[in-house]
Amino acid sequence: MPGMSTPETERPASEVPRPSGTAPKRTVLSWALWDWGGSAYSAVVVTFVFAPYLTSGVAADEVAGSAALGWVTGIAGVVVALLAPAVGTRADSSGRHRLWLGVNTFLVVACVLGMFFIRDSPGYLWPGLLLLGLAGIFYELAEVFYNAMLSRISTPSTAGRISGFGWGLGYFGGLALLVILLFTVIQPEVGLFGATDEDGMRYRIVAAASGVWFAVFAVPLLVFGPRDVPGAAAGPGGGVRGMVRQWGRDLLHVVERILDLFRSDRETLKFFLASAVFRDGLTTIFAFAGVIALGSYGFSGAEVIYLGVAANLVAGIGAVSAGWFDDRFGPRAVIIVGLVCLIAGSLPIIVSDSKTVFWVAAMWLCLFVGPVQAASRSFLSRITPPERAGENFGLYATTGRAVSFLGPFMFSTFIMLVGFQRAGAIGIALVLAVGLILFLPVGRPAEVRAQEH
Repeated sequence: MPGMSTPETERPASEVPRPSGTAPKRTVLSWALWDWGGSAYSAVVVTFVFAPYLTSGVAADEVAGSAALGWVTGIAGVVVALLAPAVGTRADSSGRHRLWLGVNTFLVVACVLGMFFIRDSPGYLWPGLLLLGLAGIFYELAEVFYNAMLSRISTPSTAGRISGFGWGLGYFGGLALLVILLFTVIQPEVGLFGATDEDGMRYRIVAAASGVWFAVFAVPLLVFGPRDVPGAAAGPGGGVRGMVRQWGRDLLHVVERILDLFRSDRETLKFFLASAVFRDGLTTIFAFAGVIALGSYGFSGAEVIYLGVAANLVAGIGAVSAGWFDDRFGPRAVIIVGLVCLIAGSLPIIVSDSKTVFWVAAMWLCLFVGPVQAASRSFLSRITPPERAGENFGLYATTGRAVSFLGPFMFSTFIMLVGFQRAGAIGIALVLAVGLILFLPVGRPAEVRAQEH
């Protein structure tokens, strides 16, 4: 809580001033509710329902549909990697984090609502993939501004709890919407609003409901969130050409920032590299959990949904609970312990084909995924001056995207080398281990900030 101090969170006198106190509870809750709505979109649209509908229900064949989804996802990732740091830099210089969070949130919601018109016919595959790709781009750009707000609503002694609370509420939001849709739209023979499998109506309603859900829970942050800086600079003139020139200047500034980090603040640069690797391992766990459950353990489609519900519940509990440990012992300790436990939790999947063993291992993994994610965001927030929050979280998104191929590549490589699907867990464990090794030399947040000065 405010006023609490530990050796890890003490700051040098020369540090750029942070907020004098945690933001009002209404502001913190509004910030967390954005994640409640956005993570529900991620769980329902991207992971468990709509994307699988595109590849298996809309595409002419599942293999071609999955390949197309992979290409679109990859292209979207490249776009985010190119735009995120420059967009964050522009928001920092203009002081308009809340404005651009609102713009990108609106664009995500518009794309998701557009998915209602994607019927289960091959002619709708590419429009559906285009909407999914655009929604992914706008969502990740929105997250740059969202994460950047953490340093404005927390202090060094509360950043861990607030970050964990937001991440945990995000998992609970995904859980809540999954459960609601499972029993009102997905499972019933005729669901809410007359939802059936005809024309893919069941999945189209799910997409529309996800868009409405996100829009509703994003509103509080756009109303009660940290205000944009008064007298913020106007955007570049000259129409589209002026915007392109400004983007080029911002991107050049980002390159100069990376070079400056290499020369004078290598601890922060090492954190960007290490977190990019282990965050890709965390993402891969969720991306392939359902695939392994179906292919190696004989789960039914309904059981995969139940797995998703349980995964979000356990991950949310882990993220919220770990916030106290983050503020008490520091995010570095939470990240190291979490990664060790994740690596250990991968081993039972490699050696056992028991469904019970998989359930236990999966829940163990989910318990530590949220804490590592939240502590990583908390770590960066603690070492980032507020006036560079957008820029640093833009770099955070870009470095993550730069190695986003690593987890899936290692997962597939070990399946090919060993000859069975569960061996993919070896690849995930190795990615997490490399991330841990890269992270160990990184100092505590106070030490990183001291080095910068």
